[in-house]
Amino acid sequence: MAKKIVLSCSKCASRNYTVPARSEPGTRLELNKFCAHCNGHTVHKQTI
Repeated sequence: MAKKIVLSCSKCASRNYTVPARSEPGTRLELNKFCAHCNGHTVHKQTI
């Protein structure tokens, strides 16, 4: 079973997205995604 990474909004801290895990365990993923709570595109960071 593939592991998943949870992404949370950097502004409101809501957890909006899940993505498949990559092979680089030392780095944290940051993507620019749409947040429905903030109603705009914000940086989403990988949670623990």
